[in-house]
Amino acid sequence: MTINQTDGGSFTEAAAVGVLGGVVASAVGAPLGLAAPFAVIGAANGVITGWRRIYDWGCSKGVVAFTLDSTWSIPMTAAGLASQVLGLVRCRPGYDASLSRRSNRMVFQRGFVPRRGFAITVGSVISGAGDTSNPRRRKLVTDHEDVHVWQSRWFGPLYPLLYGSWMVGGGAVGMVVWVTRRRDASFTKVVESCAYYLNPFEWWAYSRDDHWPPSGKVGGLGWRKPVVRPIRR
Repeated sequence: MTINQTDGGSFTEAAAVGVLGGVVASAVGAPLGLAAPFAVIGAANGVITGWRRIYDWGCSKGVVAFTLDSTWSIPMTAAGLASQVLGLVRCRPGYDASLSRRSNRMVFQRGFVPRRGFAITVGSVISGAGDTSNPRRRKLVTDHEDVHVWQSRWFGPLYPLLYGSWMVGGGAVGMVVWVTRRRDASFTKVVESCAYYLNPFEWWAYSRDDHWPPSGKVGGLGWRKPVVRPIRR
């Protein structure tokens, strides 16, 4: 499989989406007294996504993605822009156009990766996808990480709060569970299972990826069945 990582950009789409993103975001930020910073975020996102031809304007999903990225989910859009900058600073991020163009997301083989071996999604930006010529890594992007992209859009600024709250609370519960019930497994595995794998956002994504329960989760702990049906193609 040949992976297209250097897909040429579109000046016209970059300009058009940049202007539209700035105008829409400014209108949303104005009542909050944040018209200028919102406009900068919306315009920057519009220029980058337009240049890379990210949004699928041919269907309603692309329009919804752009609208949410420029309005309700703009804090996550800003975080996604920051993750791209960090990825560029750290190394060559390895942009994958084949998984990005008209897919309403941006995919990087490397980029911003706080935990080695794990992909991470920030806003509409997926980093750490790895060797995307590997079918399993491509499925991780399309069936798991893409779920996080849309979770980020639908939940907007609430997404990191809900996700982070579960991580903290779940981690605390995991410590108690290990002390009182599950010393047959390592402390780290039990805490990680409660804080990360049992996080409803992860349960949702792993289920859509037809990968529940994941191998890293302690067996018999928490959710036993997928919460949603896997994606079938």
